[in-house]
Amino acid sequence: MDNTWALLSSAMRANDVPKGLSRGTLKRVARFARPHWRRLVAFLVLTVVSAVLAVSTPVLAGKVVDAIVGGGDLPLVVWLAVVIALLAVADAGFGLIERWQSARIGEGIIYDLRRAVFEHVQRMPIAFFTRTRTGALVSRLNNDVIGAQRTFTATLSGLVTNTIQLALSLAVMLTLSWQVTLLALVLLPIFVLPARRLGRRMAGLQREAANLNAGMTTQMTERFSAPGATLVKLFGRPVQEADDFGLRAGRVRDIGVRTAMLTRWFMTSLTLVSALAQALVYGLGGYLALTGKLAPGTVVALALLLTRLYAPLTALANVRVDVMTALVSFERVFEVLDLKPMIEEKPSARALPASSDGVAVEFSDVRFGYPAADRYSLASLEDVATLDHRGGDEVLHGISFRAEPGQMVALVGSSGAGKSTIASLLPRLYDVDSGSVRLSDVDVRDLTFASLRETVGVVTQDGHLFHETIRANLAYARPGVTDDEIWAALERARLGELVRSLPDGLDTTVGERGYRLSGGERQRLTIARLLLAQPKVVILDEATAHLDSESEAAVGEALTHALAGRTALVIAHRLSTVRAADQILVLEHGEIVERGTHEQLLAANGRYATLHATQFAEEEPAVA
Repeated sequence: MDNTWALLSSAMRANDVPKGLSRGTLKRVARFARPHWRRLVAFLVLTVVSAVLAVSTPVLAGKVVDAIVGGGDLPLVVWLAVVIALLAVADAGFGLIERWQSARIGEGIIYDLRRAVFEHVQRMPIAFFTRTRTGALVSRLNNDVIGAQRTFTATLSGLVTNTIQLALSLAVMLTLSWQVTLLALVLLPIFVLPARRLGRRMAGLQREAANLNAGMTTQMTERFSAPGATLVKLFGRPVQEADDFGLRAGRVRDIGVRTAMLTRWFMTSLTLVSALAQALVYGLGGYLALTGKLAPGTVVALALLLTRLYAPLTALANVRVDVMTALVSFERVFEVLDLKPMIEEKPSARALPASSDGVAVEFSDVRFGYPAADRYSLASLEDVATLDHRGGDEVLHGISFRAEPGQMVALVGSSGAGKSTIASLLPRLYDVDSGSVRLSDVDVRDLTFASLRETVGVVTQDGHLFHETIRANLAYARPGVTDDEIWAALERARLGELVRSLPDGLDTTVGERGYRLSGGERQRLTIARLLLAQPKVVILDEATAHLDSESEAAVGEALTHALAGRTALVIAHRLSTVRAADQILVLEHGEIVERGTHEQLLAANGRYATLHATQFAEEEPAVA
């Protein structure tokens, strides 16, 4: 008896998790459930009541048989039948309420989990997104969370109900006949061994399927975007793409078939064992009834209770497989939550003091090296065996300069010299290793994120837009902005006439990444967005790098409005765009090798003069 219960407990214990699953996963799930404790208590009460009702019916059925066999009076039989009917109605009602409570608890926990993950991912550094497969990340936030949701909400009620019903059924059966009960329990170990092995195998298959689904999601995300689809068509590899996708999809199919067969084999075995146990109960119970040691109604009650014993046990065995699947999903989500953001807001962070004079930008002896991937990424999200541990090599060496309020500082130099890296430190896309970056003499690390976003605006060379309307893309910079303010910004960005000519005007959808607009139109729309944000400091990172002359001229006019009265940090390959800068910094290999105005640097005949001569070789005489 004790050995049987030990085996059963071992089969159902949470520490019998598949290799690779953290033992703390259940505790973390419990922490998410803690805010819902009142509903959990109500649910447990309902579960106990339902289990008691379920066990009461077989006992009453046995009394009905005894009353009939013993020649009892008709009113007693009718009364017992009415009670059984009322119990059935009550059981159905409690079951519905119990399921409602279970669903509310499960969905509430998953809501908390999904929101926590989304908020956490938003806090990750930009380096995280440069290495992570978008599809793999979406899979964590979609497939894994939905998998956890489905299993949790579907099994919570069954897990608790069946556990209580199993315990009550066993207790009543021992009271009625310990001999018959022990004989029925002889077959229980057959439940345990498959449960221990199948749970581990199912978890391994689920993990492999999750990784394959993440790979398919990544491939679809990249190939179904406008630039990805263009690349596939230009290089003529649609067949190879389909074959690669088919390999993953085929393996997922095979895993699905194998999982279905393993589950079916397991459930068939358990059903067979339950039927054999019932035969044993009828055999021994019938013998004891014929010899006068048991009442006929007791045999019937034991047989009915056996279904209350093996049916919950069968369900619990199946629930265990589902729980293992849920643990895999939960752990994959927790893996993302455990990844700590490199850039965090200090508890003592403050807003930048208001100033009518504008904001100064200062870099003081800044040194920086890109961190190794193991500080901010996950191998499973990159689809690699191990993360790249390289990193930390210094790429900026003692960068120092100051831009006074309203001044423009230009960064020029060869590709890879460190220009964009410098620009990324100001809005805290990365943090310096040593030295400091300051806004009006306040270290950016001491500022709140909200204050930093309000102060610093960025226009990048790709002019990224969301697959939304023009109005939505512009209002993203300042929620609650009026249409009049939007039109004013569009006019200053030299886009008013174009938007008015569109059939839907501000309600025109720009397409994924704004691909329904030309490069120059996209760039001017991002400048209009910047104008609505009204930052005091503007970073232009190659804002006109890939535009034709006409578009560059239009964007240049828009930038004139955008930079008016603002401190600006401008990165440009085309030196013609930075001639009016108050200070030009020439970078090479992460160091400032020259600084001065356009005229001063030309007169110095150094690196800037060489870059200028190379870029404007044909125009040099006219410039001179």
